[in-house]
Amino acid sequence: MKRVTSGGGWPAIWYTIGKARGAGGVVRMIRALRSRNACKTCALGMGGQLGGMVNEAGRFPEVCKKSVQAMAADMQGRIRPGFFDEFSLGRLSRLTPRELEASGRLVEPLIAGPGDKTYRPIGWDEAIDRAAAAMKATRPEESFFYLSGRSSNEAAFLLQLVARLFGTNNVNNCSFFCHQASGVGLRSVTGSGTASVVLDDVGRCDLLFLIGGNPASNHPRLMRTLVDLKRAGGKIVVVNPLREVGLVNFKVPSDVRSLLLGSKIADEYVQPHIGGDIALLTGIAKAVLALGAVDEAFVTRHADAWDAFRDSIDAADWQPIDQASGVDRTTMERIARLYALSRRTIFCWTMGITHHEHGVQNVQMIANLAMMRAMLGRPGAGLLPLRGHSNVQGIGSMGAVPNLKWSVLGAMQDRFGVTLPTEPGLDTLACIERALDGRMRFGWCLGGNLYGSCPDSKAASRALSKIDTTVFLSTTLNTGHVHGRGRTAIILPVLARDEEPQSTTQESMFNYVRLSDGGRARYVGPEGRPLSEVEVIARVTRRVLGDRVGGLDLVQMEQHATIRHAIAAVVEGYDAIGRIDATKKEFHIEGRTFHEAKFKTETGRARFHVVPIPVLKATGVGHLRLMTIRSEGQFNTVVYEDEDIYRGQERRDVIMINPADMARVGLKTDDRLTVRTEVGQMDNVLARPVDIRAGNVAMYYPEANVLVSRSADPASRTPAFKSVSVQVSRSGRLPVLVSAGAADGRRNGSHRPG
Repeated sequence: MKRVTSGGGWPAIWYTIGKARGAGGVVRMIRALRSRNACKTCALGMGGQLGGMVNEAGRFPEVCKKSVQAMAADMQGRIRPGFFDEFSLGRLSRLTPRELEASGRLVEPLIAGPGDKTYRPIGWDEAIDRAAAAMKATRPEESFFYLSGRSSNEAAFLLQLVARLFGTNNVNNCSFFCHQASGVGLRSVTGSGTASVVLDDVGRCDLLFLIGGNPASNHPRLMRTLVDLKRAGGKIVVVNPLREVGLVNFKVPSDVRSLLLGSKIADEYVQPHIGGDIALLTGIAKAVLALGAVDEAFVTRHADAWDAFRDSIDAADWQPIDQASGVDRTTMERIARLYALSRRTIFCWTMGITHHEHGVQNVQMIANLAMMRAMLGRPGAGLLPLRGHSNVQGIGSMGAVPNLKWSVLGAMQDRFGVTLPTEPGLDTLACIERALDGRMRFGWCLGGNLYGSCPDSKAASRALSKIDTTVFLSTTLNTGHVHGRGRTAIILPVLARDEEPQSTTQESMFNYVRLSDGGRARYVGPEGRPLSEVEVIARVTRRVLGDRVGGLDLVQMEQHATIRHAIAAVVEGYDAIGRIDATKKEFHIEGRTFHEAKFKTETGRARFHVVPIPVLKATGVGHLRLMTIRSEGQFNTVVYEDEDIYRGQERRDVIMINPADMARVGLKTDDRLTVRTEVGQMDNVLARPVDIRAGNVAMYYPEANVLVSRSADPASRTPAFKSVSVQVSRSGRLPVLVSAGAADGRRNGSHRPG
């Protein structure tokens, strides 16, 4: 497959047109995208009351391939009649994530019991009764409730409340497998687990660090903002073991100059070892200290524990910094000088930072570097975790977490006149492990693909198959419905966001709450129709708990406006949502953005943390460091195309290796390899050369989850998807590759485009 030299550009335009035609035509697609609904993909923020294809700053047109992919999936035809007669569970198990997604929209409830060989349609009343009966037959402590970021605030608030009324705090969400380390790390620094900046701040900074992420593929609309930053004279430092073409050069389709000429992105492209970020940031901090570029006023007046952190940096030796990071001292000092000249710096990161056993410490170290130069607590500077799903931050705000703050729990009890459980709940990974032990009987999944998101996918499948009943609220089929189903699996088809009969709200990564109008359902027929998420939750719950619990009227809670008034009374900073039906005014959540150096900690000051340099994985003979990655043709676990045009890959069963590593052991392109870890292996994987830091390799998620152990960051319980020690060998032979961590010195440590 021919490699491209820029991200975006004409290929993205042609792709969009082709996808639109396949979904019913360009005009139909534009109408769908222009509706006043928040975008269904990343949490960057687009749509709502400003209209589709408009970002939070009011810029039009703002659209990307991810938006088109998700919309086209929702606009596709229904699963054809007779599909499940043809596709048994065994045959479904052989379908790829892409093939399952492309099978069509779900429009009628489905069930597969212990003796069934396939799913079969059932009516809504029977489906609701069966789900409710399974829930009633379960002890609360043997149930869990999992929520996806594609759901609304209203559905999330209602479901977490229902779970607690039922008697369990086993409530969690998809962020525990992605950005939970960001939330825990940020709270330990500022007292708030979200971004400290708004979108306008990104346009005001003069230096941006982009660490462990690839927004050219996963947050394409951010690229327009980065191009504007460069045109205003700003600089960008990219930190990523894998050289991504879209972060070197990008052609913004909506900008004529960029589209025709291309836009340089990275001023510095640094390629550390996987897991070497703390060492790299320590080296930059040490160089900043040597330059005398520390903002003494901030670190002494507005931050705690500065002396301990400074002493730890002073004591750090360059040799282990160099070796652990894989980046030479000269490069780190050059970046430090660039940082020292900056007046306003923003630090961005994604799951390349959080998917480690030291993910929280990664975030803390980024914050340490920001605080050294007072790049926190003022406009145009701060910390920005680039969130994945469109409302993943919102469902956390709504209380879809295992352990609520007492203030929130108490507020819910007071408002509804109920007593809620106070014992600690289980996070996502703990629920899977409890199920693996045979101690889970009921699981409710509101959207998403829990199985596809799990590390150690074989163990995840075993765990979920031991559950008596799993209930899925979904729009399309995914691998979880096949490999992650309980003894009885019930699929309840729900409406997409832009089909909801009532308006819904979503929260972006910038703490901005958007109001989505909803729209007309696409599939209503004699064979069935999807229902809104809130309606399904309320109908099941009323079968279990009755129409009224304490002072809570579950009939009234089917009205989204009623839920929003409850949110306003219970969730801190969400007061304005209680007025949004009348005002239609979207808002930033109070108390989360820090434009002054006053923080939500007990002291009102930010906090430094002493962060030790972790020992790198995969230093033994025959071992390499693996990170799992997403392709340009997918979003989270949903795979829309097998091709990854930005990396020149036409298929997904590949392992991307540094060319020097391949040459050293005589590997050629497309040699078939076996990749092993302590939990699983993949055979006949094709070797592909790419520009990745020597000693490191990359494979596609979620297929490579079979290789990822359940090892997790102890503070956030985020699994280490991007720090896996693997053995690589020719299929059927002994290992042939050795870690190049010590041997390659500082080769490929940094690249300066242009």
